[in-house]
Amino acid sequence: MALLVDKHRPRNLESLSYHPELSDRLRALAQSGDFPHLLVYGPSGAGKKTRIVATLKELYGPGVEKIKIDARVFQTTTNRKLEFNIVASVYHLEITPSDVGNYDRVVIQDLLKEVAQTQQVDLSAKQRFKVVVINEADHLTRDAQAALRRTMEKYSPNLRLILVANSTSNIIAPIRSRTLLVRVAAPTEGEICDVLRVVGKKEGWRDVEGLNARIAKESGRNLRRALLMYEAVHAQNENLTENTPIPPPDWEALISQIAQQIVQERSPARLLQVRSELYDLLSHCIDPTTIIKTLTWKLIPKTPEEIQPEVVKWAAFYEHRCRLGSKVIFHLEAFVAKYMRVYESHLMGLDFD
Repeated sequence: MALLVDKHRPRNLESLSYHPELSDRLRALAQSGDFPHLLVYGPSGAGKKTRIVATLKELYGPGVEKIKIDARVFQTTTNRKLEFNIVASVYHLEITPSDVGNYDRVVIQDLLKEVAQTQQVDLSAKQRFKVVVINEADHLTRDAQAALRRTMEKYSPNLRLILVANSTSNIIAPIRSRTLLVRVAAPTEGEICDVLRVVGKKEGWRDVEGLNARIAKESGRNLRRALLMYEAVHAQNENLTENTPIPPPDWEALISQIAQQIVQERSPARLLQVRSELYDLLSHCIDPTTIIKTLTWKLIPKTPEEIQPEVVKWAAFYEHRCRLGSKVIFHLEAFVAKYMRVYESHLMGLDFD
């Protein structure tokens, strides 16, 4: 059974319910005959991927929805073999090079070169070029981004790139200058309420305006998260009211529990226990930067006001370390240890650095 977020995902630009001016702009680009490289950026859950799929459908027609998953093997210069999944249709490919970590340059170079040198299979296709959608473009290494820049210059007649990112700050200037930047802003709480009302009507659920407004507020303007919360509430309760409790996601409940444990006891034994719980979160594919950010916001209300700025400073420091390093568990555990030290130093009246 499909989740609401997939079941009711808009399939074309006409059915997108917010940012109509952006939909008009994307439609005009798709119909112009001179489609540029795009850099689509915005916060998580704003609808970037949905708009990209709708734009591809405008470019090529319904054929882009007939997709398959290919498992490819790439070989590095040290003869290490990398297994990598590619979502592909006849007209486009979708890849997430950051899945292979520091070897993303190998995937970028080999795969894009191969795609660019291959002619379009469907001779009746509206466009002569193929599109490659690169997810998490802001997580690419500098080497991969440099390789991407060279590919964009060399193979542009046969290839168009659509880069998807949460922020443009980690993308090098040469790539930004070679793409058309498209910002997808997060929907307002009112727009999320409208989407929930429409989805509820399609599912035959009773509309509770106050509950919808609470879900929109607690989702942090993340539409994907709002729909998951909306579905969870209806799955767990038969009779809904405006005061029906909204269950947090399991991973968020676990992070709340971790925060409580850290504040209750600050010892090596507790650090070891927290480490296993952090491993549990990582094994369920929760992003490390999401873990450290959520943990910080759960710890702040439980922390003495005098040391809250220090905690935020170290959270930012270790979040940056998580992005740079490969063993994220080290940096997550280091943040927890640093928090314990700062908290203990405050209780003992000592200065901390």
